[in-house]
Amino acid sequence: MPNIKIFSGSSHQDLSQKIADRLGLELGKVVTKKFSNQEICVEIGESVRGEDVYIVQSGCGKINDNIMELLIMINACKIASASRVTAVIPCFPYARQDKKDKSRAPITAKLVANTLLVAGINHIITMDLHAPQIQGFFDIPADNLYAEPAVLKWIRENIPEWRNCTIVSPDAGGAKRVTSIADRLNVDFALIHKERKKANEVDRMVLVGDVKDRVAILVDDMADTCGTICHAADKLLSAGATKVYAILTHGIFSGPAISRINNACFEAVVVTNTIPQEDKMKHCSKIQVIDISMILAEAIRRTHNGESVSYLFNHVPE
Repeated sequence: MPNIKIFSGSSHQDLSQKIADRLGLELGKVVTKKFSNQEICVEIGESVRGEDVYIVQSGCGKINDNIMELLIMINACKIASASRVTAVIPCFPYARQDKKDKSRAPITAKLVANTLLVAGINHIITMDLHAPQIQGFFDIPADNLYAEPAVLKWIRENIPEWRNCTIVSPDAGGAKRVTSIADRLNVDFALIHKERKKANEVDRMVLVGDVKDRVAILVDDMADTCGTICHAADKLLSAGATKVYAILTHGIFSGPAISRINNACFEAVVVTNTIPQEDKMKHCSKIQVIDISMILAEAIRRTHNGESVSYLFNHVPE
């Protein structure tokens, strides 16, 4: 593929390497370091003049440092005369702060979008945004890819009883997501209504739907401290589910998440590799990973060739 360069930020170099390997390319040379006062310095180690540049940086780990590193890399490529700079952000940072839900609350996802635009970005590729309206925060093309085709493939290949399952949303906001998956599998869906006293704490849960004598598959876009999905799993078992799986696009797993999963009744907690999971898998045998590098690689190839990425909404590339 001529006139294309792929650079990796420091957040998820393993995913960046897999994307480059699938495209038959080598990762571009970049050196990131910090001065003693913690300022970030980025040096692009090769020419990008006239090139179509893709920078892979996920919103995980030291999120604020990684955002700043991405902004600096975008600006460095832009002022070095790159023809186009695309940010590949598998997990978009601050996506949960997408609306003003109380007085004086910031819309931080919009702020992140604005900073990316000021840095000089031309195009965004991301996956399973927490709220689809975040696409509208950008005045440039923003492709929101879906993990759904890969999730469907995993369910059919790894859950023998998938024809007798119920797809469950752990909250009302995910109803559209679970109904889409349930329709494509031709199975029933259910949802759980949750009431929160405060952030990251669930007060009460009500199941709407039937899971008795069925496999229950919880599906959500992300899990952070895992309080919601673990409470939901208990609720589903008490409602008569035979087994409970959880499938999540972004496994953040901060704070007590790993211990909660270990103590919960899940057969498996399945996540994609938009966020590195190697360390967490060492401490939790229930975590399994779906590789989505082929989806991102195909999106990059199609974008570079001027083709539509809508094919990826329903298909998993080989």
